[in-house]
Amino acid sequence: MNDASLHRLTAEDIDAVSALARTVWQATYSALISQAQIDAMLSDRYAADRIRAQLDDPRHAWWIARRDASAVGFAHAALDGADCKLDKLYVHPARQRQGIGTAMLKAALDWARQHRCRRLWLQVNRGNAQALAAYRKYGFRIVESRVFDIGHGFVMDDHVMELTL
Repeated sequence: MNDASLHRLTAEDIDAVSALARTVWQATYSALISQAQIDAMLSDRYAADRIRAQLDDPRHAWWIARRDASAVGFAHAALDGADCKLDKLYVHPARQRQGIGTAMLKAALDWARQHRCRRLWLQVNRGNAQALAAYRKYGFRIVESRVFDIGHGFVMDDHVMELTL
C-alpha cells in the first residue's frame, strides 16, 4: 500500500467516505448508469445514519485507507448467514493499482474467515470490466447474473461473484 494506512472506520470517517464515494462513483458509473441513479444510490448507501448504524452492528465491518489525512479507499463487508458479502470496495481513481484494494480485500477476507464464513460474495455491474478483471485476478468467479430491482424505477444489472473460503 506504499504510503497509505488501513484501519477500521470510525464515526469521524463517515463524511470522508461519503465524499470519496461520490468521486469514485462519478468516475466509475457515469458511463454505466444514469446520474439520477448514481445520486439515489449514493444518498441511500452512504447516508451518515445508515453507516453509523452499521458501525454499531457486529455483523458489519468497515475499513478506510488513508494517505496523510485524505481518504483514498474504503470497504464494507456484512455477514450473510454462513457467508460474507463484500458490499463495497472502492479506491480513488488516482490511487488505483497501488495495493490499496488488495489490502482492503485481504482485511475483508480475514474478517470473513474469523467469522467462519464459507464464502465471500459480491455484486459487480456487468459493464464494470475493470472490477470484473480485478476480482477474477483474486480468484472470484461469476456464479450468477441478475437484474436487481432497487426501487424508484432503478435496477442493478450485476454479476454475482464468489470466492470460496
